[in-house]
Amino acid sequence: MAGSRRATFEQLALPHLDAMYRVARRLAGSQAEAEDLVQEACYRALRSFDGFELRAYGVKPWLLRILHNVFYSHREREGRQPSLLDDVDFDCFSGELEPPSLETWPEALPDWDDFDEEIKAAVQDLAPEYRTVLLLWAFEGMQYKEIAAVCQCAVGTVMSRLYRARQQLSQRLAGYARERNVTQGRTST
Repeated sequence: MAGSRRATFEQLALPHLDAMYRVARRLAGSQAEAEDLVQEACYRALRSFDGFELRAYGVKPWLLRILHNVFYSHREREGRQPSLLDDVDFDCFSGELEPPSLETWPEALPDWDDFDEEIKAAVQDLAPEYRTVLLLWAFEGMQYKEIAAVCQCAVGTVMSRLYRARQQLSQRLAGYARERNVTQGRTST
């Protein structure tokens, strides 16, 4: 029985290991930490596989939610350690919610390796909750509902976090865009 359960788990989960690693790598920022996160997430997923119900979205959102929880558990544990950094106040950010336009993205998902280091650094500097939503949306092609399932939050929260992530990136990369003569792609109807 246990061998059958493990075989079923492997059959469902193994095709998503690359996606889990990509997300973990972008969240964690280092290869070693990403590997640890994926390993722990897979261990937890296997341990709780008996309670898993296969739904319309498949196993990927469930696995990414576990990875997300592992990442935040690690960050929370680190946060309880003494730190020399001041807390950042994200409450000062405001603005109207504007659903992001999918029309501005090309058909194929972007490849993280093709981005300049300055852009990668700007994404890495986002608060983890903003970075997670942005990465799942832009690089994994997930829909709001799927992201909400991974992050265990409401769809409106996903939209808000994505909006704020895009705003912060826009502000941080304004000089980068000017230097390269990049204009913001807004279409008017």
